[in-house]
Parts: sequence; structure tokens; C-alpha cells
Amino acid sequence: MATLSDIPGRVLLVGAGKMGGAMLEGWIGLGLDPARAAVIDPGPPPEVAALIEARGIALNPLNGSPPSVMLLAVKPQVAPDVLPRVAALANPDTLVVSVMAGRTISFLEAAFPPGVSVVRAIPNTPAAIGRGVTVAVPNAAVTPEQMSIADALLRATGGVEWVDDEALIDVATAVSGSGPAYVFLLAEALAQAGAAAGLPADMADRLARATVAGAGELMRQTGLDPAQLRKNVTSPKGTTAAALEVLMDETKGFGPLLTEAVVAATRRSRELAG
Repeated sequence: MATLSDIPGRVLLVGAGKMGGAMLEGWIGLGLDPARAAVIDPGPPPEVAALIEARGIALNPLNGSPPSVMLLAVKPQVAPDVLPRVAALANPDTLVVSVMAGRTISFLEAAFPPGVSVVRAIPNTPAAIGRGVTVAVPNAAVTPEQMSIADALLRATGGVEWVDDEALIDVATAVSGSGPAYVFLLAEALAQAGAAAGLPADMADRLARATVAGAGELMRQTGLDPAQLRKNVTSPKGTTAAALEVLMDETKGFGPLLTEAVVAATRRSRELAG
């Protein structure tokens, strides 16, 4: 697999908001030469602007050689206005990597010259702290070398999973893209339930936050199957078993409810993509 130091030519980041800024910081931290990075953004956030200035990264370059990679991290609603302008900076060998939600490969291909290599990727919000996961799909023009380069760039903010079918991006959006919100809701609901049962609200909030964060870290560090971790916590006929009997109800429990939620999010993702 490629590393960031293996990437030839320039890497051009279009859009330096939360996601784009996190990626830029990750690239520099993992060894991308700042002299080979450039950013297009009319007003980067202060922390990103400080990084750009401190590392001497080119901001809004008007000339120079075409980038070997162009990563699109602008908001999807401004893409129709932005893409025609940045497409003029690319050449037929430029790899286009998009992390824009709802913008399909066909949309991206139409904005660039025929035969362009495109990777569509969906990261999630923990990417902002380097703990995200991204699902990516290449178009037919992407070479193995370009796929390796895209993988190296996307791994700067966490893990990467590749799929062959773009339709799976909508499902991935519903699972990992929207998934952090489900976990935040779990912490929120757990805190509210604790307060309703008599705990001081601030204590219930602290306990819920620490429990969700700690359980996630335990799952990450052990690598054990979540079902096994659940069983490890559950004593026969104990308190956890009593709660799980409610949460694991086959008709109205957590499982069928989350399945329904993922189906709804997948459907909406497809609607937004047109």
C-alpha cells in the first residue's frame, strides 16, 4: 500500500472546513510534504488557516502544475458552482477523491473531463479526531496505484473500507455515516433514563458519557465480537439480563428498531443522491 510520501505531484484540497481541515492536519502529521499540498477555500476556519500559514501550504493557488490528486471536501449544495472552476485545474491524470455526501460518481464524472478517475468516499464525524471510518468506492478508471493513493489519504483520519458497488455507499452512510448520531442518542437517552430513575441529572450525564465511551474503547482494544462482550457483561438472571430482555425484544426491541432506522436512512440517502 502507498504512503503519503509515495504520492507523486501535488495534493489539492478543495474545501478546508471540519472534514477537509481534519484531513489536511492528518496528511501533514503522517508525512505529506507541506510544499506538495495546496488548499482552495475562500475562508478557512482559524485553526486551519493557522496550520496553512505555519506550514507554508499554498492557499488558493492560481497557477502551477495540475495536481496528481484533488480531494473534494466542500458542502454538497455548493458543488455545482465549485466543481466547474476547480475542474479546470485538473488534467486527465488527476485522481479525484470526493467526501461529499449525496454526490454520486456520475455527478462527479460529468464535472470533469471524460475518463477521469474518481473515488467516492463517505467518512464519519469521528474522523475529526482521527478515529473515523470511511467507506469508499472507485469508478472503472481508477488504477490499483490510484486506489492505493486514495486509501493512504483517507486513512489519515481513521480506517477505510472499500466496496465495489456504489449502491452500498447509501447503506454505509446509514450505518457508519449517520451511526455516530445513533450512539450520541444512546448516551442522551441513557442519561435521561438515569435521571428519571432518581440520579442527579449531571451525574446521570457523566455516567452515560463515560459508559458509552468506555464500552466503545473496550470493543476497539479487545477486538472481541460485540455479542461476546455483551455476554461477558451479562450474568444469568442479573440486572443486565433484566434490561436486555427489554432491549432485545424481537418485535419492539433495539434490534428491530435500529434495523428500521438504517432502512430509513438508506432510503433517504438514495433520495438525496437522485
